[in-house]
Amino acid sequence: MGGLLDELRRRRVVRVAGLYATGSWLLLQVADTVLPMLEAPAWVARSLLLVLAIGFVPVLVMVWAFEWTPKGLVREAGAPRDAAADRRAGKRLDRWIMALLALALVYFAVDKFFISPAREAGQLQAARTEGRTEAIVAAYGDKSIAVLPFRDTSEKHDQGYLSDGLAEQLTRQLAQLRDLRVISRSSTFALRDANLSMADIGRKLDVRYVLEGSVARAGERIRVTVHLVETHSDTDLWSDVYDRPIDDIFAVQDQIAAGVVKQLQVKLFDGSLRPVRKTDPKAYDLVLQARHMDLQETSDYERHIDLLEQALEIDPKFVDALSALSIAYASMANFGLLQGEEGYRKSREAANRALAIDPENSQALSELADIALRHDNNLTLAAQYMQRALATGNANLNDLNIAEDVAKSLGRMQDAIAIDEYIISRDPLQSIAFSQAGIAYQQGGMLDKSINTSRTALDMEPGQPVTRFIIGSSLLLQGRGEQALAEMRKEPFEPFRLFGLAMAYHTLADRTRSDAALAETVDKYGKDAAYNIAYVHAWRGENDQAFAWLDKAMEYKDTGLPMIAVEPLFGRLHSDPRWLPLLRRLGRAPAQLAAIEFKVELPDAPPAKAAPAVPPTAAGTR
Repeated sequence: MGGLLDELRRRRVVRVAGLYATGSWLLLQVADTVLPMLEAPAWVARSLLLVLAIGFVPVLVMVWAFEWTPKGLVREAGAPRDAAADRRAGKRLDRWIMALLALALVYFAVDKFFISPAREAGQLQAARTEGRTEAIVAAYGDKSIAVLPFRDTSEKHDQGYLSDGLAEQLTRQLAQLRDLRVISRSSTFALRDANLSMADIGRKLDVRYVLEGSVARAGERIRVTVHLVETHSDTDLWSDVYDRPIDDIFAVQDQIAAGVVKQLQVKLFDGSLRPVRKTDPKAYDLVLQARHMDLQETSDYERHIDLLEQALEIDPKFVDALSALSIAYASMANFGLLQGEEGYRKSREAANRALAIDPENSQALSELADIALRHDNNLTLAAQYMQRALATGNANLNDLNIAEDVAKSLGRMQDAIAIDEYIISRDPLQSIAFSQAGIAYQQGGMLDKSINTSRTALDMEPGQPVTRFIIGSSLLLQGRGEQALAEMRKEPFEPFRLFGLAMAYHTLADRTRSDAALAETVDKYGKDAAYNIAYVHAWRGENDQAFAWLDKAMEYKDTGLPMIAVEPLFGRLHSDPRWLPLLRRLGRAPAQLAAIEFKVELPDAPPAKAAPAVPPTAAGTR
């Protein structure tokens, strides 16, 4: 046996076997990285592995049987023996083996620290998308549609507000259809300049059908062209052209919606498609202009409100203008652009005017629910308004966001999570939808799911505010202080970065830095963030200070207070004898919440996974 081993070593079979194995491993690793980038089919990698495996034995046989000499390849048995030459050849093979091992180590380091994290992130995102798609398909089948922003083909290209408005109105109208998942405006409009194929749009939005079109206006006439496309095959199923006076725009919308219903053979809620509410075309035009505005500054809101008021001068009973006016005034009050009492008063007035004309206007009902919840601290009234809004069957995604807040305020986390998952199914390209779901999962005690969903939001929009804080606070609740600190440092929104740093440094027993972050928070945001400062103190175990800041939050009418019953960062206060009396003062004690009737029924929504009861030491965020 010893003689055979000596002969294998002499003929350099062992060295070549090591060289072959090392080189093959390195080649397979590189292929594993490069081939997916080239979108090579799976058989390419399998074929390479098979060739290398099959070649191993023949290579060793060749090394055993033949010798490379200055005179070329000769049979080993006839090769002259030269001990010095054998040693030199052996050393050359050793150097090749060491070189390949060094390359393998370099590749291993690069893969571990650079390539692998990116690959794993891509695989994770693909898994999230695949899982989301499977859940949606299971719930809805192929009955899903997206209305893309219509193109403005007018001669001056100055009718963008009209083409966008028509697409938005059709989205709202189709959302009435039973068993049809209609993607929201925000996700479809995000693809306006994406230059994607229909197949790509179908994959991004998880839809089977797309409605696209164009609008051209010349004076008092419009031409609307529409195409209904099946995304899997990029096939036009139906198309039509409507060349009408501008006065007929409402009839055109009804006819387009009816055409989609006929082609997709979807069920209607009450046997008929609700027609578009008609108004003076000039008033309609003004409302579309108002909706088309990007509202950010006070002056933008003033112009927005002026357009709506002009529309109401033409048609005082134009419900869409009244509900939009209610939302505008409440938004100004929420953002501090208008004095709170005045803004909410005007918002109520506009909403009540809308309801006097149309008692089933879900937007007006939802706005009244939001005011009752956040400004009046009247949870019973908020639930009643929101219940009426949901019962209309017309609730849009903005209404459902308010419904989610009401559900969370009542501690009904299973309902809140069901709403969030419903919103994601209809708004799959909006990072804020995933961020909101991340908050709800945290408040429901589902911390891993909160972290994963929040990371999906960051994949879509890396600068999404507060989302890093959501991840960091979930990590803190899991006792992972170092990782939490890393997330808090990346939070782009300063107030929440400071809240997070104060808590993370406390967890890591760095009192000096925790105190410094908290002091800066109080100095900069003492009045605007009393609720948040309270849960920072609670996390630090400073119960007296936490209750003092909660008193200030009630004095300042802090908009975070409605979520106090499900806020996990207050967990350390739950055993304090002052906690339950405080909840009673706010109308948020368990018995008080249980007494308020509120039932969420979502049309054909994917089944939400039940959220566990909020544990006694944990309860959400914000």
